[in-house]
Amino acid sequence: MSVLVTGFEPFGGASMNPSSAAMSTMDGVHTVELPCTFGGSIPALRAAIDRYQPELVVCAGLAGGRAGLSVERVAINVDDARIPDNAGTQPVDEPVVPDGPAAYFSSLPIKACVAALRDAGIPAAVSQTAGTFVCNHVFYGLAHLIATEFPAVRGGFVHVPYAPEQVTDGSAPSMSVSDIARGLRIVVDTALSSTVDIAVSGGAEQ
Repeated sequence: MSVLVTGFEPFGGASMNPSSAAMSTMDGVHTVELPCTFGGSIPALRAAIDRYQPELVVCAGLAGGRAGLSVERVAINVDDARIPDNAGTQPVDEPVVPDGPAAYFSSLPIKACVAALRDAGIPAAVSQTAGTFVCNHVFYGLAHLIATEFPAVRGGFVHVPYAPEQVTDGSAPSMSVSDIARGLRIVVDTALSSTVDIAVSGGAEQ
């Protein structure tokens, strides 16, 4: 089964992005580094889907400050950038897809993925928000492509923590690139083996 895993180039002045560093070490899957730009990321993702014809797509991005892998539940149709992207673009309250639905749910078995990650000793949780920066933009774009052009594809988004070398002062949680890569592999393997999610609590009070 063909699998595509994507990460992002560094952004915000950082020298590395652990989502891209991790996926570059994964064997047996197609990998693509997406530009961290609102204008270029979805076209690059679509080109990768056209090229590799995957049955499963797992996109990953950095969520600095989170302590574990965050398997995202929902993408929303809004770009609202706190900082400019790598092209200097900073949309405010703009739709990802004009006239698109308000939101899309992941088609990954998100709770089964979290359970498998925790069983492997990797901190993980279901996340109820992918933000409103380029990560959510790509997640929504992926879901819209699946809904409108690639109905045989399943896919979703995983946020990863900082790598240790990004927080040498210990001011935020971090995870080794090797553990992030291992976690992304677990997400891929779980999604390949499970098309129906498990019924366990994965909600949040806030």
